[in-house]
Amino acid sequence: MTNFNIKIENIVATAALGIRIPLEEMLEYMEGSDYEPEQFPGLVYRVEDPKAAILIFSTGKIVCTGARTIEDVKKIVKKVVKIIKDSGKGNPEKYDVRIENIVASAQIPSRLDLDKIAFESENSEYEPNQFPGLVYRMKDPKATLLLFGSGKVICTGTEKIEDVEQTMNFLFKELKNINALKKPK
Repeated sequence: MTNFNIKIENIVATAALGIRIPLEEMLEYMEGSDYEPEQFPGLVYRVEDPKAAILIFSTGKIVCTGARTIEDVKKIVKKVVKIIKDSGKGNPEKYDVRIENIVASAQIPSRLDLDKIAFESENSEYEPNQFPGLVYRMKDPKATLLLFGSGKVICTGTEKIEDVEQTMNFLFKELKNINALKKPK
């Protein structure tokens, strides 16, 4: 186990509020929101603290993107529900916030031999003429990783922070086992 300086870049979460929401009417209650139904069927509401964007659909489904902690996701969804209640346009009583995807970045303290990883691992795809990173897919926990020669790793597809950490630890062991770690430049 080593320290990879894992940084959560984005959490995508959804919640179904169980009510219909009059999006056109919500514009006046959500300062800075956009609603262009010809271009996108949802209202886009940007929150500054904590920073995130919320997509609100007339069906009562909301999507939160851009938050960096699960606590922030819950705080943002609660804030949106309060605005809807205070506007008198709906009274969502029960809703569950579901984490759909966590995107994290990390730095392995070594350069990576991407050619060796591609050759040794059946879970990888590497086409350096098309994209400079190697795509590495894990089944358990389910995750997709982008590996770069610099040691930078992007992890996506997990639903729990613990899964990001578990994925990174597994990857590091795998890279050591196939001798794909190079000395830093």
